[in-house]
Amino acid sequence: MPTPFSAPDFLGLDALLTPEEVEIRSQVRAFVTDRVIPGAGARYEEGSFPEELIAPMGELGLYGPTLPERYGCAGVSAVAYGLICQELERGDSGLRSFASVQGSLVMWPIHAFGSDEQKDEWLPRLATGEAIGCFGLTEPDAGSDPGAMKTRAARDGDDWLITGRKMWITNGSVADVGIVWARTDDGIRGFVVDTTLPGLDAPEQKHKWSLRSSVTSELVLDGVRVPDSARLPGAEGLRAPLSCLTQARYGIAWGVLGAAMACYDEALSYAGERIVFERPLSSFQIPQTKIAQMLTDITLGQLIALRLGRLKDEGAMTPDMVSMAKRNNVEKALEIARTCRDMLGANGISLEYQVGRHLMNLETVKTYEGTHDIHTLALGAAATGQSAFR
Repeated sequence: MPTPFSAPDFLGLDALLTPEEVEIRSQVRAFVTDRVIPGAGARYEEGSFPEELIAPMGELGLYGPTLPERYGCAGVSAVAYGLICQELERGDSGLRSFASVQGSLVMWPIHAFGSDEQKDEWLPRLATGEAIGCFGLTEPDAGSDPGAMKTRAARDGDDWLITGRKMWITNGSVADVGIVWARTDDGIRGFVVDTTLPGLDAPEQKHKWSLRSSVTSELVLDGVRVPDSARLPGAEGLRAPLSCLTQARYGIAWGVLGAAMACYDEALSYAGERIVFERPLSSFQIPQTKIAQMLTDITLGQLIALRLGRLKDEGAMTPDMVSMAKRNNVEKALEIARTCRDMLGANGISLEYQVGRHLMNLETVKTYEGTHDIHTLALGAAATGQSAFR
């Protein structure tokens, strides 16, 4: 039987959730406890993604859950979506990444910028997991500066020819469709690209020591021909892909709390059972100091995420707010994972425990969807009114 999970809620924040949000969290928590965590260590060691969980996650409504029900989505609140991310990442960052890309980086731009035909064709299939999507923005020489992308889309009659390379693409090798961003004579545009088209290759990127239970790929496009109907008609300029990243970063700010909670829960239990000098480890001052700080950081992260979610539901959330939440919560989650690894001693590096796996995964989460330093500069610009980017 999986070990029961006790989530810290020191300030009673559950009282601020709606009954529907609590029920959704309970359903996903049970799914993660029963279906995800038992094999997570083995999958990390093997470097394999649990494809058998794709359809069940679709049945639970975990893909694009805030989008309208008419497309087969759940139509729930932004806070409910955050809680979904939290519980998925409690299992593994790779699983939350899969759902984040599917919902925030593929389904959301199709819904926000796509034509009715694109929405009707793709959203219902993506919502169930029948189709898998990926998001092609980052390039070998364009990460933190996506405006430097070299991928080009050139007109050829009524079609477009797309040529370029994308890197660090979650789901790329298993995707049925990709949202690909390319430079055109009229600026940056987005395209809904069928991955079976000639000229598109998606080799998987191997030899990772982080996010090993996630499929990471290149996208190589060599004159891939798509019709003009594949262009996202409402996506013009760099603001469009950046708005997609804002959606994904919002989910990350919640997700990493799940990883932090998993580490905290495991370390707290371990410290209570580990006998050192004839006393439980948790009875000593230094472990208690660490536990107190971790509980405080998790609680503050919960407050940030919950407030951000309510603002998102009200339409008042800004990208700078998301930068603060992503920056703070990822950094604190990583610190908590490191502290918990230390508290477990040598056991902390064993995959029989969770903390080492979460620690390694969070190193990637700190980098992707905007590095810690980039979000620092975004906050600096918001506070001072002066951009350090140029």
